[in-house]
Amino acid sequence: MSWYEHWIRRYEHRRWTTDDNRMVRSFEWGLEHLEEVSPRLRSGQASGPSAPLRAGEWRVASQIRNRNRNGESPRTLLKEYAKEAIERSAEWYAPEEVKDYRLDVENVLTFSSPMESPWPENNLVHAQFFPARKNGPAVLVLPNWNAKWHGQVALCHWLQRMGISAMKMSLPYHDRRMAKGHERADQLVGPNIGLTLAANRQAVKDARACLTWLEERGYTRLGILGTSIGSSVGYITLVHDKRVRAGGFFHVSTYFADVVSQGMTTNHVWEGLRHEVSVEELREFWAPISPMPFVERGMGAGRNTFMVYGKYDPTFLPELTQQMLRSLRKHGAEPRTLELPVGHYSLELVPFSYVAGWRMFTYFLEALG
Repeated sequence: MSWYEHWIRRYEHRRWTTDDNRMVRSFEWGLEHLEEVSPRLRSGQASGPSAPLRAGEWRVASQIRNRNRNGESPRTLLKEYAKEAIERSAEWYAPEEVKDYRLDVENVLTFSSPMESPWPENNLVHAQFFPARKNGPAVLVLPNWNAKWHGQVALCHWLQRMGISAMKMSLPYHDRRMAKGHERADQLVGPNIGLTLAANRQAVKDARACLTWLEERGYTRLGILGTSIGSSVGYITLVHDKRVRAGGFFHVSTYFADVVSQGMTTNHVWEGLRHEVSVEELREFWAPISPMPFVERGMGAGRNTFMVYGKYDPTFLPELTQQMLRSLRKHGAEPRTLELPVGHYSLELVPFSYVAGWRMFTYFLEALG
C-alpha cells in the first residue's frame, strides 16, 4: 500500500468515526411494512382472506397479510415478495397522483408521500427548489445517507448558476422527515428487512412525484443526480421513468446487501443482521431496491449516465463498482465513467471535489442542453 492510499484510508476512517451516534439495532423481519392493501380492500369492496385478487393486486402481499393463518415462514415470504416486486417493478415503483403540492415563499416544496409509513413526520416530503429559469432543464438531487437539510445546497447553487434548475429532495426519514426519537435514518438502511424495502421504495416514488411537479411547470428536460444511497435510488428511478434524460451518480455499486455487509459505514447495520441471515439471502430479499437486477434485465440499455467513483472507497468497494460497470456494458449500456484516487468521504476534498463537480456539471449541460 502506497503512502497516498494509506493517507486516504486514514482520512476515511477518521471521517467515519466523527459520527458517534450509530447504534446496532435489533433484527426484524418487518413483514408488517409489506402488507400492501389495494384500494378496493381499503374501501371495503372486498374483504377476508379469500377475496379474489384482481389484475394489479399483489399476491405475496396478500399472503403476508394472512401469514399467521397460513403459517408461512418470513424467509419464504420475503423471497417470493422480492421476486414478484422485480418481475412487476413497473407497478411496484409506479408513480401515483399527488394532489397537495405546496411551494412556500422560501422555495420549499412539500407534499404527501405516495406511500404512507407508520411515522407521520416521514409522510410529508420536503424538497428545496433552486430555479434557474422558468422552464427548461432541471436536475433532481438525491443526497447521501444521513445528509442534513443544508447538505449539497452548494451543489444545487452551482447547477443554478449554470442555468440548470435544481430540486434537492429529502430522502425518507431524513432531516425534516426524521422520525421522533431518532438521530439517524436507520429505517432507510437498517436491520429491519421489510422496513428497508418499504423505505427505499418510498424514496423512488417520492422522487417520481418530484419529477412530475417539475414537468408540470415546464421543466421537461429532466436529470437525476444521486450520491451514495441517493445514487442507488436515482438509478432505479432513471430506469423506471422515461422522462429522465440523464443520470449522474457519485459512487455506484451492485446489490444493497453487498454494500451493507462489506462497507465500512454500514458495519453496525450488518452487525444487527449477520446472525440471522446470510449475505446471499439478504441479496435476494433486498434485490428490488438494488440497481443490479434491473441492469441484468437490460433496463439500463441506451440510458445516458455518468458515474464517478473512488479507487479506494471502503464503503462502495471498488470491486463491486467494477462488477456493476461490467454488467452495464454486457447488457447494452454505455456509461461514462470517472475514477478518482479517493474513497467515499474523501471525494469532498480539494481538488477532487472540483474535478468531480466540474465534470458532472458539464455532463448535465451537454445532456440536458
